[in-house]
Amino acid sequence: MSKMIRSLFFAGLLMGFSASAQVSLKSDALQLHWTKNTDGWKLNQLSVKNKKAWVALPAVSGEYTLLYAANLPDSTFNNSFPEPQYHYIVPLWKALIQPVPMNTAGEAVHFYPSDAVTAGKEVLFSKHSKEADITASWRIDPQFPSDIRVKITLTAKQTGYFSLATPTVATVKEAELAWGGIPGYFQSNAIEHDFVKANVYMQGIPDKPVIVRERTAATLSPFISAKNNITMAVIPDPGTGRDPWERDAKTQSTWQLGLSLMNRKASLTPTAYHPVLGEKGSLLQKGDTVSFSFRYTVQYADWYTVYKHAVNDVYHFADFLALKKTSQSLTSRILSMHKYLVDAKTSLWKTEDYKGLTIGAQAYLGGVYGSEKDAMKNSDYGAMWMLANITNDPALKQDRLPYARNFKLQQQDLTTGFFYGAAAGQYYLTKSKRWTEEWGPYVEPVGLTYYMLMDAGNILLFQPKDTALKHTLQLAADKLLAWMSNSGQWQVAYDHVTQAPLFKEVEDLRPTFYGLLIAYKILHNKKYLDAARKGADWYIKNAVEKGHFLGVCGDTRFVPDFATGQSAQALLELYDVTKEEKYKQAAIQTARLYTTSIYTHPIPTTKEKIVNGVKRQDWEISQVGLSFEHGGTLGSANHRGPILLASHAGMFVRMFTLTHDSLFLNMARAAALGRDAFVDKETSVASYYWDVMNKGAGPYPHHAWWQIGWITDYLLAEAEMRSGGQVKFPRGFITPKVGPHQSYGFAPGKVNGVTADLLLEEGLLKTTSPYLDYYCAINREQKKLFFILLNNDDEVLQTNIQIADSTIPIKIPPYGIKVLETKQK
Repeated sequence: MSKMIRSLFFAGLLMGFSASAQVSLKSDALQLHWTKNTDGWKLNQLSVKNKKAWVALPAVSGEYTLLYAANLPDSTFNNSFPEPQYHYIVPLWKALIQPVPMNTAGEAVHFYPSDAVTAGKEVLFSKHSKEADITASWRIDPQFPSDIRVKITLTAKQTGYFSLATPTVATVKEAELAWGGIPGYFQSNAIEHDFVKANVYMQGIPDKPVIVRERTAATLSPFISAKNNITMAVIPDPGTGRDPWERDAKTQSTWQLGLSLMNRKASLTPTAYHPVLGEKGSLLQKGDTVSFSFRYTVQYADWYTVYKHAVNDVYHFADFLALKKTSQSLTSRILSMHKYLVDAKTSLWKTEDYKGLTIGAQAYLGGVYGSEKDAMKNSDYGAMWMLANITNDPALKQDRLPYARNFKLQQQDLTTGFFYGAAAGQYYLTKSKRWTEEWGPYVEPVGLTYYMLMDAGNILLFQPKDTALKHTLQLAADKLLAWMSNSGQWQVAYDHVTQAPLFKEVEDLRPTFYGLLIAYKILHNKKYLDAARKGADWYIKNAVEKGHFLGVCGDTRFVPDFATGQSAQALLELYDVTKEEKYKQAAIQTARLYTTSIYTHPIPTTKEKIVNGVKRQDWEISQVGLSFEHGGTLGSANHRGPILLASHAGMFVRMFTLTHDSLFLNMARAAALGRDAFVDKETSVASYYWDVMNKGAGPYPHHAWWQIGWITDYLLAEAEMRSGGQVKFPRGFITPKVGPHQSYGFAPGKVNGVTADLLLEEGLLKTTSPYLDYYCAINREQKKLFFILLNNDDEVLQTNIQIADSTIPIKIPPYGIKVLETKQK
């Protein structure tokens, strides 16, 4: 509020008048009218333009809420969920059910403004209470006529803790709810009365006015869509939420902004709180002031349109790409990680004798049920066989793949009985010589899809005559089929001793059905395709249409995670096979929902920060564009931030090709490009969690395979998209667990109409530009060698490359592609 307008406002108040008994704001898209009665100034009309007609919202209000507490809110913990072995999430659960996030802390002061005055294109309101003086300015955003810009200023009249809530412009009845969400938390078409389902598993809108933190709110915009197709959202101004790295240390958990889908009275309406009661900035002395600036957007549109407005127009997501610089290309990282992975010492590769076979895998030093830091695991079998094939590296072909294959064969439970054909466990423990799951003595049907069907399926793409492995895959497929219910549903897990179903309080809302699609593609038996369709149909009805998902990380009790992104690709593959439109539409809807797991705040800048003693610009360490391992109330992103493993990048490029929705493409590039601050210089392996910055693989050396996998998937997806399909290679099966990226290199593709095999070798191409990414392809019969060159920058790339003894100048437009054809020598 400007000084002139403030003076006019208070002058009007001193004179004891308001401009009239009604004040209004109007644009081509919105009409708001307030009238005064004995309670104060109430909003009595809010209308939205639908083409030529105006649509009035039925339950308008205009009520304000102030939260006040004389003392610091209570933080007593008195609940027994979850079980004590889930030690990673117990502290988060304790924090979740405290009075502030439960929205029971402090005194709620509800009021309507006592005074209003129109000043130019603004309406100014005020209220005086025993706790504080409050003023508010409202105006239509001239750039976005569906947006109302609001600034509330509070001046304390007594010492205490204060929190300002966004006023309730309108509420939606439960029966009229079409969709509601807080990106990173909730997304659903219905209210859920089971507290754990709603607030732990994000399955449904909570039936209480809970307040969530900005640290895992991927986009700062709670929204609600009604069945009349009107969507309301609240979008706090950039800079209101916390900065996860303010200066020289992690500040991920600073709580400056609260978000909710209900007001304090538990009516459905998008709501934000700043400051948060008892948190930074909320303690005021008498005479102190605090302000909260935000906007409402009210549109005759679906939730996704309004959500993208917050991402693109308010938080300027696409502008991030212009800031990005890089010092190492993605192709260079693949070649460097190749060296890392064939070095047994750096990659922690080890072999063990198991039942007369030598099995091989990488050491896993993270938490595992029953482990004494002796766990072994292979991650991305598709990437392993792909890299061995496209590099023709004998070290991989002779010293890695045979033992990784043995590991896979021995990973299957071949004991007669209930678990025959299932995965014996995700990890092998060398000291006790047994297989185990991540976080308990149970077996998951999705483990069959992951560790039997995905992995064995990917190997069989390269080794189709491997009869032993094909038998392994068939046993797994038949077990998965046997465990599927008549409705197309699976249990989450079975107890390893009693065989009883576990985790019955939730459903298997995961892409378990995908394993049967793999079985169909490998074994060509229609019963597997029929079953995959049945499982997918159940999944669409119960997961996609409701916005309910389950994760695959046992250590967090399966809270939703990157498996949601996998589901989008799995559904898309089912569409490719069946050509049924419902699978394509479900894939697109799931991918849209998964965009809400990608950080879009705070806006990246060039501000200088210090990371482990090194000067960095803010954009270099930005969370924007990165995805969760798992978010919500109990996910790892609460303390660790997002992850650098951008498995979704290739899938998002494919979604852009399918939908022409630029958000997918911008999110893919924001995740993949310019992330040098997180890459270990010695190995080119990126850290897993954001908060460790560039410390490398750490306890997860097997992640290098996943990184090679997702980078290849991303680069080849970009090549196919940029070339209009002239550069295209067959994709294999999705990798287990971490996302939707797929394997390549098992069959030739096409480069400008010529059949060619993928090829990547150190020294084939030399360049000094880190913005030039490339892959090679070869037709050995015609002796044609192709260089697929990608400019991964928003500026024209003009540089020289060296191929054999030739120096070749190249010029590629922003985010362009160029294919060079040479003769193989």
